[in-house]
Amino acid sequence: MGEEVLSRPCREVTEFGTPELSALIDDMFLTMYVADGAGLAANQVGVDLRLFVYDCPDDYGIRHVGHIINPVLDLPGPGSRRLVDDFEGCLSVPGAAMAVPRTDRAVARGFDKDGDPLVIEGLGYFARCLQHETDHVVGHTYLDRLSKRDRKAALRQMEDRREDVFAQRAVKAARLGQ
Repeated sequence: MGEEVLSRPCREVTEFGTPELSALIDDMFLTMYVADGAGLAANQVGVDLRLFVYDCPDDYGIRHVGHIINPVLDLPGPGSRRLVDDFEGCLSVPGAAMAVPRTDRAVARGFDKDGDPLVIEGLGYFARCLQHETDHVVGHTYLDRLSKRDRKAALRQMEDRREDVFAQRAVKAARLGQ
């Protein structure tokens, strides 16, 4: 939290198929695994690009692993959507979790690292992940969806737990050879 790159829309990726883009995606996956995350947006590692990676189950236990570049989110309309209030955390707000309403279905449209079109459909927890990570690339965190009171509570949780979270991440990084 507090990094300027997290609070503004990211730049669109315009060059696909480059070794640099592939390396960034690989590095983001490793960073996400070290931090025990289900998703990670490029701006969370200081890179101003519309890109995120994910390794996230849906509500049926199906694991979804991949990346999407320049995502655009399609959500169900008001007449056909179901909002689910569930706890959500964020690697940029270490140690905090708050209930956030999200739709139970989402579709992300974008591109893979080679520039081929992608359409990713998410249900349940995976839909939440797609919405959370797309929020990042447009300059929002889940804290922006909270009331002032809940936002303050989340920031207090982060302050209270941050050192423990970072210590756990350091241990995991050492195990993974980072």
